[in-house]
Amino acid sequence: MADRYDVTDPYDTGYLDTGDGNQVYYEVYGNPDGKPAVIVHGGPGAGMPKGTKRSFDPQRYRIIQFDQRNCGRSTPHASDPAADMSLNTTEHLLADIERLRAHLGVGRWLMFGGSWGATLALAYAQRHPDHVSELLLVSAMVTSPSAVDWLYRGVGQFFPEAWDRFRQGVPDSERDGDLVMAYSRLMENPDVEVRSRAALDWLRWEDAVISMEVNGTPGAYSNRAGDEQIAFVRICAHIFAHRGWLEEGTLIRDAGKLAGIPGVLIHGRQDMGCPVQRVWELARRWPNARLVVIEDAGHTGNAAFGRELRKALDEFADRP
Repeated sequence: MADRYDVTDPYDTGYLDTGDGNQVYYEVYGNPDGKPAVIVHGGPGAGMPKGTKRSFDPQRYRIIQFDQRNCGRSTPHASDPAADMSLNTTEHLLADIERLRAHLGVGRWLMFGGSWGATLALAYAQRHPDHVSELLLVSAMVTSPSAVDWLYRGVGQFFPEAWDRFRQGVPDSERDGDLVMAYSRLMENPDVEVRSRAALDWLRWEDAVISMEVNGTPGAYSNRAGDEQIAFVRICAHIFAHRGWLEEGTLIRDAGKLAGIPGVLIHGRQDMGCPVQRVWELARRWPNARLVVIEDAGHTGNAAFGRELRKALDEFADRP
């Protein structure tokens, strides 16, 4: 990985009250007078990344990160069966981002989004272009019904044994139907053993999809503690069972709304779960986008990802 900055403890932390019983945890690092930048994590439900903030120069950036609803230190935690998943939708998450911007007094901010976080960053920027100075998207999942169906069914043609194990994890009557919805129902089961078994089956599938990334981070999905596993899978299955509440192609179709917002998209050629084609189509329709394809990388990135990320952030730091 490219050299990273030494980012010390946050100078501001807190919980944002969403008004519906949820509390969204956030942290702010770097220079209080620096260029605002917000890190939108992936998953869904992965929580704040530990190392991403270290790609930002703390002398030039005011670095903001937060745990999306029901994961990380946000409450209630999705590992608690009482947490209401009906209050965790794309609309809720976008409203939380805008509420956080206003709470912190940010006029415009650079948005960094990884994987599912790229979906949220794109949707937010298309809705609030005046509040976004730049976009930096890494391993972007351009969420749509077809993108979800590819990740949890189509890519199984490359991993038939692993996909069959994934399929066997749901009841017999649901194995030929919507597997993601079936897993979402399992994650709502009151029996903790049922939820734990379903979470492990789901994570084994996610790990299979990234298993060919020799320069990446194999096993990245199952490398979580018990409650974090439950929360991650419960949120992920819930959101993707509803296909992110996004119509087919909408994020690409509306890319023209990003005109005037410079963007860099960094993507691995070997990304099996989120193929580069959708990101390429997005970049073609986005007037100010630059696509950087890393030939020997997949979804979890590699050292070249880090170098391109630092390059883009150093470039954007000099923009007014």
